Amino acid sequence: MVIESGIIIFIGLLLLFIKLPHKTRLYLLGKPLALDLTVSVAAYILHWGTFTGVMAAAVAGLMCSGFTSLGRRAIGYTSKGVTHTGWFSQPNQQVKQ
Repeated sequence: MVIESGIIIFIGLLLLFIKLPHKTRLYLLGKPLALDLTVSVAAYILHWGTFTGVMAAAVAGLMCSGFTSLGRRAIGYTSKGVTHTGWFSQPNQQVKQ
């Protein structure tokens, strides 16, 4: 039950992330530690109160951490003004400023 709840929490967070503009997504993926900590703390705060809620938030936080690493490799990231392309990015694709 806890793992299923954590997966549902993660899917909700992932859908919110997908709705962000592409440039914002690349910027956030350029700061993976800050992104992981922010998402994990937000999940803990939202689901605080029961042991099941906290464990589901922990599962969602771990999944977000894994998918942050996968997202950096898959779609790329922006770090210090330089955009690094991922597996599914076109090398000559320009991000609108």
